[in-house]
Amino acid sequence: MSEMVETLRGIRIVPVIVIDDAADAVPLAEALMEGGLPCAEVTLRTPAAMDALRRMADAQPELLVGAGTVLNARQVDEARDAGAKFIVSPGIDVAVVDRCLEIGIPVFPGVCTPTELSVAIGRGLKTVKFFPAEPAGGLPFLKAISAPYPMVEFIPTGGVNVANLPSYLGFKKVVACGGSWMVAQEWVASKDFGRVRREVEKAVQTVKELNQAS
Repeated sequence: MSEMVETLRGIRIVPVIVIDDAADAVPLAEALMEGGLPCAEVTLRTPAAMDALRRMADAQPELLVGAGTVLNARQVDEARDAGAKFIVSPGIDVAVVDRCLEIGIPVFPGVCTPTELSVAIGRGLKTVKFFPAEPAGGLPFLKAISAPYPMVEFIPTGGVNVANLPSYLGFKKVVACGGSWMVAQEWVASKDFGRVRREVEKAVQTVKELNQAS
């Protein structure tokens, strides 16, 4: 788990992907790699998602592929078998967390209240997803709820974009941010992978500039 967290800390952005056609998986993976962002969270929101995850993992072994929107323990096993290296869930389902801990795959469940944070801590987790970040109150809310828990770090997701990314990444308790602005579902569906690559390059450049300024 700690090794995965450090990898994400180095990448700083987790592209959150919704994919409708598994045939788009390989060119999308190529666009991410070419743009300099070797990471992808494939959300299990469509019938094509698991196949897409498998194709991305097979085609680009250096791409850190995870499964998002994981809602039950069965999906944990399916995602792991498809090549997922980490699991993300929208909320903290203890069955999902426990299964991940049992088979040794990193898991980042979603939390947005102190109660949910306490559940995560009780399961031994030190890094969680803050979701939905902007609708829940954004960075001020994250700072408020995280204050009593100095041992926990976060991956804000939900409403994060190129404009507020620097603020989130500037908070010392943020490991990385999840976002879809550089992998918009409509661009993937229309096979505009050149645009995806260009937006990924911009996002990577933003991170580089933030790192240089810090």
